[in-house]
Order: sequence, then structure tokens, then C-alpha cells
Amino acid sequence: MSASLVATEALTMTYAGGVTALADLTVDVRSGVTGLVGANGAGKSTLLKILLGLLEPTSGSVHVLGLDARGEGPAIRERVGYMPEHDCLPPDVSATEFCVHLGRMSGLPTTAARERTADVLRHVGLYEERYRPMGGYSTGMKQRVKLAQALVHDPDLVLLDEPTNGLDPAGRDDMLDLIRRIGSDFGISAVVTSHLLGELERTCDAVVVIDGGRLLRQSSTADVTAETPVVAVEVDGDPSPLAARLAEAGVEVEARGRLLHVDVADPAAYDVVRDACAELGLGLVRMERQRHRMVEVFSS
Repeated sequence: MSASLVATEALTMTYAGGVTALADLTVDVRSGVTGLVGANGAGKSTLLKILLGLLEPTSGSVHVLGLDARGEGPAIRERVGYMPEHDCLPPDVSATEFCVHLGRMSGLPTTAARERTADVLRHVGLYEERYRPMGGYSTGMKQRVKLAQALVHDPDLVLLDEPTNGLDPAGRDDMLDLIRRIGSDFGISAVVTSHLLGELERTCDAVVVIDGGRLLRQSSTADVTAETPVVAVEVDGDPSPLAARLAEAGVEVEARGRLLHVDVADPAAYDVVRDACAELGLGLVRMERQRHRMVEVFSS
């Protein structure tokens, strides 16, 4: 099993005035793409600042890449890339100048910084626009520059704070695809924060769900979205007679518009559905196994 990239134990952060942002948080993040999910104000950004050594926690332990974030913040920031949530790009500077500058600040020689900048700007789809001042960039392009600068110094881990913030649906899909490819193209693991459950559900290998600064769940995405004992049944006519026939046969069924959600905990239910459709002269369009959705973590 891979070593921990991020490990916290009983991590607590209470601000002046008694506001608790994190409470007794214990997590263990491994390689891959990990989603840090929670509503706005759940403590996600506070946790990232603590991981970078920019904020001192009230109590508990926190290690990043084996380094203690309480006293080794500079060493952590040498090996970790950070994409902030808010716009922070100088408008009169090109993407190339910006990324080269940050690469050199991270210790890369000038030639290496320029080569690495070309690589990451190509990865994020800005290679043709790399010499334009960033003040003329769209929101999507600015988000891509922020991702590129987080990758330019070849970190072992990147922390991405709400990377799809302000993007339209197509832009969000493009950004999520870029994040998925960070591992395959560069071999870099990522922690991604979001308040949109569906994004992390299809992007991340694992999820850490926090609410009010407390851990609700940590597991692989596959575990969270495991199959349920329910199939969605669609037929080519009115499903009401089929629903009635299944109920008469003792099969639990729930009508949801044109779909019937049928309990198949007993595999014999599949045969009942098939036979009932044949008897009623209904064409069976599809039977699709349903999966748990990440939103259920918050409603359970």
C-alpha cells in the first residue's frame, strides 16, 4: 500500500472569537486524486492552509509528505503545488512569464523553468495563448493558468481549491478532465476541494467528506457509489400496468415518472419483470442497476 501523502490526527482549528473551523479531524490521504468535499464553510480552505504550513492549528498533528506542517511549512511548499480559489493573476503579465517566474521562485534553473512552463501550458491547453497578457483571458483560461502554475515546479502533490469555480458546465468538464490527467501525464497526486458532489463522484479515486469541520466519511469513491439492490426499468409504453403486476407478485416497486425502480435483492425479481413485460405486451427498453450517490452521505 502507498504511503500517506497527508495524515492528520485529532486536528482542530479554532479562530479567535471561538469559531471552530476544524474539529478533531483525522484523515489519511494516499496517492491518486482525492476529493475534499463539503458545503461552503465546512473547513476545506482552512485545512489546505494548514497543510501548506500557512496556518497554525489549535491542536492535533498534521503531516504532509512525511513533513510536520507545524514547523516544516517551507519544505512542504517546495514539494507541493497550490491552486487558490480566488483570482490572483497579474493582468499585465503573460502566462509564460508568470509560470516561469514561479518556477524559478521554487528553485528551478531558468532553462528548466521555461521547459517546464511550456509542458504545463500545453497540458492545460494554453500553449497557443501563452504570450498574451492574462488580463485578457476568460475565466476558464485564468483557471487553467492557476492549475499550470501549481504544476510548474514538478511537485509531488497539488492542492486544488475549488478549481471549477466560476466555470460553465463545459468548462467544468474540461477542468475535471485535466485534473484526472495530472496523474497519468505527470505522475502527481492531487487533493481537490469542491462543494459540488457530482464533480468529485466522477473525478476522484477517494473522497473525504467534512461538514462543520468534522469528518463525515473517508473512503474510496467506488465504496461510496457502490451498486444498490435496485434496477431502473423502462418500457415502451405506460409503466403503470407493469408496476401493478410486479406489486401483485410481491416485488417491491416504486414509480418515478416513466421509470420503475424495482428491488432485485432477490434475483428472481428479474424473471418476474421479464415475464410480466411479455404477458402485458410491453417492450423492455432497459434495466439499469442503480448506484448510491455521494449526496446520500449528507442525507443519511
